[in-house]
Amino acid sequence: MGRRGYDKTDSPSRRSSSLPERDTVDTRFSWKLEDIYASGEEWERDFTAIPGLIDDLRSHSGRLGETAARLCEALQARDRLAEAFYRLFVYAHLLRDQDTRNPDSQALAERVARAGTQVREAFSFLSPEILSLPDGRVARYLEEEEGLALYRHDLADILRVRDHVLSPPEEKLLALAGNMAAAPRNIFHMLNNADIRFPTIRDESGEDVELTKGRFSRFMESTDRRVRRDAYRALLGTYRSYANTLAATLGGSVTQDVFFARARRYPSTLDAALDRDNIPKAVYETTLRVVRENIDPLRRYHLLRKRILGYEELRPYDLFVPLFPEVDEEIPFERAVETVIEGLEPLGQSYGEVLRRAIASRWIDVYETRGKRSGAYSWGAYGIHPYVLLNYQAKLDDVFTLAHELGHAMHSHYTTNAQPYVYSDYSIFTAEVASTTNEAILMDHLLKGTKEREKKLFLLNHYLDQIRGTVYTQVLFAEFERSIHEIAERDEPLTSDSMSELFRDLHREFVGDLLAEEPDQSVYWTRIPHFYSGFYVYQYATGYAAATALSQKILREGEPALRRYLDLLRSGSSRYPIDLLRDAGVDMTSPEPLQETIRLFDRLLGEMEELVGHG
Repeated sequence: MGRRGYDKTDSPSRRSSSLPERDTVDTRFSWKLEDIYASGEEWERDFTAIPGLIDDLRSHSGRLGETAARLCEALQARDRLAEAFYRLFVYAHLLRDQDTRNPDSQALAERVARAGTQVREAFSFLSPEILSLPDGRVARYLEEEEGLALYRHDLADILRVRDHVLSPPEEKLLALAGNMAAAPRNIFHMLNNADIRFPTIRDESGEDVELTKGRFSRFMESTDRRVRRDAYRALLGTYRSYANTLAATLGGSVTQDVFFARARRYPSTLDAALDRDNIPKAVYETTLRVVRENIDPLRRYHLLRKRILGYEELRPYDLFVPLFPEVDEEIPFERAVETVIEGLEPLGQSYGEVLRRAIASRWIDVYETRGKRSGAYSWGAYGIHPYVLLNYQAKLDDVFTLAHELGHAMHSHYTTNAQPYVYSDYSIFTAEVASTTNEAILMDHLLKGTKEREKKLFLLNHYLDQIRGTVYTQVLFAEFERSIHEIAERDEPLTSDSMSELFRDLHREFVGDLLAEEPDQSVYWTRIPHFYSGFYVYQYATGYAAATALSQKILREGEPALRRYLDLLRSGSSRYPIDLLRDAGVDMTSPEPLQETIRLFDRLLGEMEELVGHG
């Protein structure tokens, strides 16, 4: 994609001090949701078909033991319903996320969420009824019915969790609780994206600029320490004013995790969360232990940052400013696209062709606009290309975010083109591998193409910050998440004060006395959406470790390692994530991948220390 016709002033974040409305942004930079549904009428047509698909599935209830063909037909009916419903669900939520203030989009998302309760209730008989079949019946059915071969792994996974599947009436009751259980996450989402407004601050030029979550990252990279301080205090001060409400929403989310774990007879919420993907508990415990045992490189990095910045004390808002800002240029989106595509050439020609198609066909929603959901993600529905949401701010970190989310999108692309619907999703445990592999290969490309000392230092700084944020910070978050679940499991209250005190203590353990504390730093937990998906964040660290190992193999070995990696992307959920990664060349039951990442951090830090020392 050429740069012809593009100017960085096209970025709405650069045109004015307040956020633009969506309809003022060039459509080239917005996603094309018409690829899912060309009109609201089409969505309504498919939505009205859901009750019929539910009835079709329910017609098999109580009959799975009749014949192998009956079981096969029931599983096929489940997949037809799931595929149709999920397409409706994805469209409604993408539409809502592009402007969370829009009442029509909110209503659409609410309608499909309510329908989801009925869908889950319709599914609820399947696992209990399959598990009630006489021993050996499923194995015999697999021999008798050719169509069941597709479901061999799916059926094995159902049988694996036999001890945690309840009776049909109990499963129906849990399914009916779905909307209620989602309330804490939904309330946080609406408060965080639609209702919270932040104050204005003065930027580097002395102009009043409205603070937003998207602009916060840009302000944190400002070379003006006053701007960083004001942005940090304004953001967390705002969250502090909602701390009691956010403690209630997060506490409610943790409470529902405890409820479902106990209802399904798991010894803990952690056991329940890991069992979904058959992840050994030792993987989680090893991740936290290995990072805890290797805090010294992080503290050494903080010392180096403090030395380069020349401050008497380092504060939280000093952790993101580039240490060599003279080479920190603004990067127009189209140049970012070309940089990513060029950097990812080691992943093959066909990979690059799909990346170009993603840009040309408007898979990506690029810029921050008023009411748009914050952050970045990739999401899609089976049979439709994936989508990417960005809030692009034209900095190097945004280029890596683009590479990261395109990694997710490419994972979805390869999986949905290779797998039937039943295996078309993939575990979060493997999801972060694809995204972070893209980042690692892009960084290798940029470092190899850099001769200037200052630019190399800038990139090393960025690489170290990636590992710091993805491994060290996410493990700190994982420690916090484990602790609040353990508190709830002891039936002790989760309050704003108790969670803030816990977060502050953990932060001190990770950074020691190298980072001066800010008044509202302890409420940082209030702004983390991933805490509403139980035991999610540790997978950033494991994903980064796996991606580090895989990217190094691809860069060293070339085609054989790339072939194994693309096989991983095509595999979806057709096998367990630990097995898929092992076949790709990484054993996540061993501490070695994470230790390799920490050695990389230490090596990069040493290289940076040497360049600074000889500058």
